[in-house]
Amino acid sequence: MNNFIKSMLMKKGFLFIGFISIAAIAGAQTVKDTVNSTVYVTKDSRYDLLVKKKAEINKKAADARKPTQGFRIQVLNTTDRNQALAAKSKLLSQYPEHKTYLMYQAPYFKIRIGNFVEKKDAEDLKRQLARMFPTGVFVIPSEIETKPKEEKDDSK
Repeated sequence: MNNFIKSMLMKKGFLFIGFISIAAIAGAQTVKDTVNSTVYVTKDSRYDLLVKKKAEINKKAADARKPTQGFRIQVLNTTDRNQALAAKSKLLSQYPEHKTYLMYQAPYFKIRIGNFVEKKDAEDLKRQLARMFPTGVFVIPSEIETKPKEEKDDSK
C-alpha cells in the first residue's frame, strides 16, 4: 500500500477516536432528579403592549400599500430615454414634495408626477407644469399611493 494512503487512514483513525472520546466525556455528565422541580415563568406586561403596537403598524403599512383610484399628471411621453431622465430630474428638483414616476411602455417612456385624490388638486399643479413642459401635460386617472391618516394621540 502507498505511504500516502496509510498516513491518510491513520489521520482519519485518530480523528475518529478523538470524536468518540469527546462524545463519551460530554455524555458522562451527571443528571439530577428534576421530577419534583417547578419552574415559574413570568411575562412582562410590556410585551403585550409591544405586540399590539406592532400589529397596528403592520396594519397601517398594509393599508398604505392598497392602491386607490386617483390622478397623476403625465408631463412627458417620449421614445428618448435620456430626455425622460432629464425631465424626471427636473421634476424632482422643482417639486420634491411630489413623487415622480418613470414608466416604460414599449417603445415609450412616460413621466408622471403626483398622487392626487382630487382631480382639482391635480389640475392646479398641471397649470404650473404646463409652463415647464409645453408639449402637453395631461391629468391621467391612475391607481395612486396614499399615506395612512395620522391618528390623534389623546393620551396627553
